[in-house]
Formats: sequence, C-alpha cells, structure tokens
Amino acid sequence: QVQLVESGGGLVQAGGSLRLSCAASGRTFRGNAMGWFRQVPGKEREFVATINWTGDDKPYADSVKGRFTISRDNAKNTVYLQMNSLKPEDTAVYYCALAKSGWPRYRTIEYDYWGQGTQVTVSS
Repeated sequence: QVQLVESGGGLVQAGGSLRLSCAASGRTFRGNAMGWFRQVPGKEREFVATINWTGDDKPYADSVKGRFTISRDNAKNTVYLQMNSLKPEDTAVYYCALAKSGWPRYRTIEYDYWGQGTQVTVSS
C-alpha cells in the first residue's frame, strides 16, 4: 500500500502564494505519475496538474497555467505544488494522487492512491 500525506495548505490573501507538499510512503512505484486535484463542495474533483516520473512533462489545467508549478523529488518521494498569484476561485481542498503506471494521467479514475487533502482558502 501507498500512503500520501499532503501539507502546506492554509489561508492566504489574493495575490499571495502557497506551496503544497505531498509525501509518499509505503510501497512506491518507480515510473509513477503524480498529480494534484482540487475539489469544492458540491462539485466534482478537478484536475490541476500532473508530472511524469522524470519531471520533464508537466501538463496543467488552463485555469492554473502560468501561476502554479508542479515538481517532484524522487529521492524524497515527494511532489510539490507551488501556487502563485492565488485567486479566490482557487479556494478548494487540494488532493495529491499517485498513478501506478501510464502517462499522461488527467482523470481521477486513472489514479490509484489519494491523500486526505489539504484546505486552501484564498480571501479577496
């Protein structure tokens, strides 16, 4: 089994920045893709960004492109999401996820493991 633990969420003013981290433990899979998703109450979980094993392919949702940056440190089994120029509409619970195989991975059903989520709130 794989455990994913997110951290770094919180309350920030519009225009501010936050950095989310997601640490993986347990059985990890070499070559896996990692992703970030977000969800607000009453809506489906939506794709934010994903990153391949080598870190050289990083697709983003249009809504965050140019503001968010995903990265990973495989030696630490950790993936990051740097969020800049935050907007109130970025307010959500952010989840990291791991896909055992395959690339690219944009849909929730394509991921095998999920973290518990971390709340990000952006005030106007």
